[in-house]
Amino acid sequence: MTVLDIRDLSVDFATESGALQALRKVSMSVPENRIVGVVGESGCGKSTLINAILGLLADNGEVTSGEILFEGTHDLTTLAGTAMRDLRGQKIATVFQDPMGALNPVLSVGRQMRDIQYRSNLSRREKDARSIEMLRKVRIPDAEQRLVQFPHEFSGGMKQRIAIAMALMMEPSLLIADEPTTALDATLEVTIIELLKELQQQIGCSVLFISHHLGVIAELCDEMIVMYAGEVVESGTTRDVFHNARHPYTRKLLACDPARLTHRARRLPTIPGTLPDLRNRPEGCVFQARCELADATCSRMPPDEEIAPGHLARCWHTEASVMIGAGA
Repeated sequence: MTVLDIRDLSVDFATESGALQALRKVSMSVPENRIVGVVGESGCGKSTLINAILGLLADNGEVTSGEILFEGTHDLTTLAGTAMRDLRGQKIATVFQDPMGALNPVLSVGRQMRDIQYRSNLSRREKDARSIEMLRKVRIPDAEQRLVQFPHEFSGGMKQRIAIAMALMMEPSLLIADEPTTALDATLEVTIIELLKELQQQIGCSVLFISHHLGVIAELCDEMIVMYAGEVVESGTTRDVFHNARHPYTRKLLACDPARLTHRARRLPTIPGTLPDLRNRPEGCVFQARCELADATCSRMPPDEEIAPGHLARCWHTEASVMIGAGA
């Protein structure tokens, strides 16, 4: 079963200088009981994708085409506000990247965890018992005593674990994790990754994991989506994409991972050039201005070529791309 199926999704934002095409014909899926990672540079469309799924686009944002199918029955692009609110929290939960801002500073943790269960008919005692159980699952010590404490009494890592506990309280079908390890140090990052893997297996939910950290994607995700300038340029199993990347952008992105450096360098590797102006999106391949393989063919929209079963790359030169150095 596919929990989330996005088909040819395009999103525009109205600006004073014209429509900004934030997403163009994005297609991807999140299978049942799988963790799918989305990676790309800042500005690639990751946040817009999340907001489109949750129905939280800004007032000047509009889904211009495509559909977002949830559990095969709901097209999230057509749901009215009330119907969408019924899914949020119950069926689709979110963990955001800032643990400091995820919790209300003036309410106790116990109060906030009870409020998450407002749709439940359980008594206050039963809700507190569930809250304590979830805090234990995310490895919060002395869980019973923690319910009366306030967010400022917890460390950043503990706040993030509490946010995860609250997101998973109702055992949703889909958890969207929006760069949940960005504000944490390396040690806590590893702890959160291990925790997410463990909870995902226990609850049996699917996870859409958004990150710019390739190491986290490699460690956590079963499948990965590579985005550039609002398009999915490559997708497949994490192993296939890491070991047999075929889109020039993917190869360059992997080469910029500091973990791949074999010697000290004064400067970290970067991808030359800048993102295109999405108010005047180039015809054809969106990466052509930064790609040494670009030729006249690239002036036409490239197809999604199947490299192997389930491994796709949106490029005219998938064979030639393996011959170039990703950092060239």
